[in-house]
Amino acid sequence: MVLRITTWNVNGIRNPFGYQPWREHKTFEAMFDTLEADIVVMQETKIQRKDLRDDMVLVKGWDCYFSLPTYKKGYSGVAIYTRQSVCAPIRAEEGITGILQPPNSSSSYRDLPSDQSIGGYPTSAQLAQSSVEAATIDSEGRCLLLEFPAFVMIGVYCPANRDETRDDFRLGFLNALDARVRNLVAGGKRVVLTGDINISREEIDTANAEEHMRKHALTGFEYVSTPARRLFNQLLIDGKVFGERDDGRDEPVLWDICRGFHPRRKGMYTCWEQKINARPGNYGSRIDYVLCSADMQDWFCDANIQEGLLGSDHCPVYATIKDMIRWDDGKVDVRDVMNPPNTFRDGKRLRDYSTKDIPALSGKLIPEFNRRRNIRDMFTKKPSPLPATSNGLAAVSQHEENNLAAGSVSIQSSDENAQKPASGRLSENALSTPSESQSFEDASVPETAAKTIDATGSKRGMDDMYNSRPAKRSKSGTASTPANDTKGQKSLKGFFSPKAPDGSSPQTTQDTVTAATAVSGSDPQTVVSQGTQTAPSTAPSKSSARKKLGTASPKKPPIRGDELSASGDGTPSQNDSPDEPVIDPAASKETWSKLFTKKPPPRCEGHDEACLTMVTKKAGINCGRPFWMCSR
Repeated sequence: MVLRITTWNVNGIRNPFGYQPWREHKTFEAMFDTLEADIVVMQETKIQRKDLRDDMVLVKGWDCYFSLPTYKKGYSGVAIYTRQSVCAPIRAEEGITGILQPPNSSSSYRDLPSDQSIGGYPTSAQLAQSSVEAATIDSEGRCLLLEFPAFVMIGVYCPANRDETRDDFRLGFLNALDARVRNLVAGGKRVVLTGDINISREEIDTANAEEHMRKHALTGFEYVSTPARRLFNQLLIDGKVFGERDDGRDEPVLWDICRGFHPRRKGMYTCWEQKINARPGNYGSRIDYVLCSADMQDWFCDANIQEGLLGSDHCPVYATIKDMIRWDDGKVDVRDVMNPPNTFRDGKRLRDYSTKDIPALSGKLIPEFNRRRNIRDMFTKKPSPLPATSNGLAAVSQHEENNLAAGSVSIQSSDENAQKPASGRLSENALSTPSESQSFEDASVPETAAKTIDATGSKRGMDDMYNSRPAKRSKSGTASTPANDTKGQKSLKGFFSPKAPDGSSPQTTQDTVTAATAVSGSDPQTVVSQGTQTAPSTAPSKSSARKKLGTASPKKPPIRGDELSASGDGTPSQNDSPDEPVIDPAASKETWSKLFTKKPPPRCEGHDEACLTMVTKKAGINCGRPFWMCSR
């Protein structure tokens, strides 16, 4: 199985989706399958981190790496995608100089241990050849490096020759790139340099070479000896270099793969000027390359441009590596040396792909995309069941068992200092039972209906237990805590109700409700009392229990809390507080109606008549805007 490397300046990472054949599916996975590539290097992505989306980061079966600009937002940018089934890098870095820092680290790449870094960083002497600082060179997101056991891949987007103000930056970037490549090769590593170099090698690589030389009065010698072109040619095997080579560039180290397979082909251009619609006439330049170390020339079986694929002002360029390559005086399957150790052997996978194989720079490890939960997990993952006792009920905590053995369980209300307020409304569901047929002593009592027995042995009534508001169940194994009832408005009706004295809500029951649970022998009974009277709970159902206890029927209309007296005896109070303001429901309704009533139109100043609303139909920024006009 061969391995294809494709480079493409997309002029915006989503730009190709506006052209055929990409517009049919508009997914990166479909794009990569159409390119038939295993490694895709994109330049000029023109995105920021906030522009990253799931469809470009979480591509099924692919890993991704991004170099985003920090100086110019939404400018330049490089991205590399690798197919998980074929290759996986062991290290990844951003920037040429090594001065940038890896994610979640305070040390720069060049300061990391040798076994954690790619290496080959430009020395201080090499960087001193340029007047541009290292931090500036790596501030525009123009370089990504991926290291495989077989080679180090460098994906670049070199600065273009737009005007003289950028000449220093351009030469500084190219000098740092040349130093990094030569240092890696000198360190015994193979290098594949690919991307938009923005330099045409010689006259055969651009359609306007003659016009350019005539316009600037240049000879062929002077044309190929411009600073950027001379530097690039000194890096390439068979590059045109006139005169003595520069210091430190004595030997060429990279091979132009595409030109190597098509040495005399003319018109092999990869970029066309869109302003003059130069692509149909093939009036362009070859500035996109796939280059490799000199000792890798026999690894490749094919290389070409794909000028028929639209989507940018550039076209894709690819190079294909053979399935079996020369390695240590023998041959190995390319997948054996394009993955972490012990992943492939003789082209067969030994272990599945794991997230542990992903370098820290991977886009899938960005916090916005890493370890994200699926919303379906909220509905599919069931909580672990509580351990059940012999009678089928959930086991209680040791703390509750100790309290049951002592004969009482205490749960206090939210406000211990509050006096006994008016009783709340009765609720049929105030007392919850596991089932209608279950005995009353097995029923679970709401925790707000606290089961306490005071020192004198007196117990609260069942009415109070029904009137209390249920709270959230406390966690098992923890002591019971007071329910956090707020004193604010409980419902919309409370907005129109008179304000209760002492800041208490008229619908909130602040009373401490108590009940008793007695455990005796094998025949447990639930004893509930009101005042000093007790009534044994021997009824088999909830309804009969209510009849015995003399509680109100659940079908009986509830009594409003603000109609009860402050003494809590259930007698409506004629005048609880004479100073309380009385809110007229009719006035309140009228106030709310005015709030949502359509405002009347303004009146004409000249005729004192209601104006008419009109809409602007004239094309422009005011089209569709309404305005008022005199009815005459």
